[in-house]
Amino acid sequence: MEKKYDVYAIGNALVDTEIEVSDDFINRMNLGKGLMTLVDEARQRELLDALAGEAEPHNHTCGGSACNTVVATRYFGGRGYYACKVADDDTGTFFVDALRAAGVDSNMGDQREAGTSGKCLVMITPDAERTMNSFLGISQTVSESELDEAAIAASRYVYLEGYLVSSDSGRAAAVRLRELAEKHGVRTSLTFSDPAMVQLFRDGLVEMLGTGVDLLFCNEAEALGFTGTDSPEAALEALKPLCNGLAMTLGARGALLWDGENTHQVEAEPVQPLDTNGAGDMFAGAFLYALTQGQDFPTAGRLASAACARLIREFGPRLSAEAHLEIRRRVLGQ
Repeated sequence: MEKKYDVYAIGNALVDTEIEVSDDFINRMNLGKGLMTLVDEARQRELLDALAGEAEPHNHTCGGSACNTVVATRYFGGRGYYACKVADDDTGTFFVDALRAAGVDSNMGDQREAGTSGKCLVMITPDAERTMNSFLGISQTVSESELDEAAIAASRYVYLEGYLVSSDSGRAAAVRLRELAEKHGVRTSLTFSDPAMVQLFRDGLVEMLGTGVDLLFCNEAEALGFTGTDSPEAALEALKPLCNGLAMTLGARGALLWDGENTHQVEAEPVQPLDTNGAGDMFAGAFLYALTQGQDFPTAGRLASAACARLIREFGPRLSAEAHLEIRRRVLGQ
């Protein structure tokens, strides 16, 4: 059948607020630096109140890891669908409007449930590391009812956000999405999302992987934590039975790729990072865009590496649509 979407993703729907903080603030507030931590609304309000005298937020963005990924795919020129859940409140309206403005289709329309939409506080320290505290709100109840089988069947890839593993209904929805994709011959991909998800919910990630996915995304810390190995190369070998291809980001050392047959090393462009928030999401979005356009793994890795190098030089988890096209022309010549 004709493919309407390049990427159909499922994940949390959060409105991100990004703000610069000191390492002293991270320590003072007992935050797990570099990790995503789930919090209740009261704790998030406590942090915002404590931040009032520190700095002003840089931006508010419709976010969530997989949301960032599918928007990146869209801005490169692909077509995307995002399955998620927001409430009928101002935050939810902001999210839906921003997603529409980005040109991404979604199951979320004007008829939404009462409740509180999710929010994520993204704190950036001087070393460019991001520390996230997320209040999932109604996003915690994302479920199989948010899936659209016709849209799934009309996609080239589905993309499962590892953060969903922390929610029983979200994990079940991700598993069902993978099963529906397999039923319709759609390629499957999954991201481990965060070292904390690997540490706390490894069994759930194994459930989401099932008998394996076509493409697995992870960073070095997640790969080592999941496999209990001590090197990226050893982790790659341990992960091969779970996937037909793998993209492992290594920070300033680039990325390690496996296309099912051969291993490839992609160098990172040397830059001085300002904010690493969203880098993994961008890598996946660029990589998936390139693959859905018929590019090979090394080329997809070069596009993803170039996009990440540009992203981390400025604040925020997103680049403008124009910046994506500029990177695409420079790397792919199109």
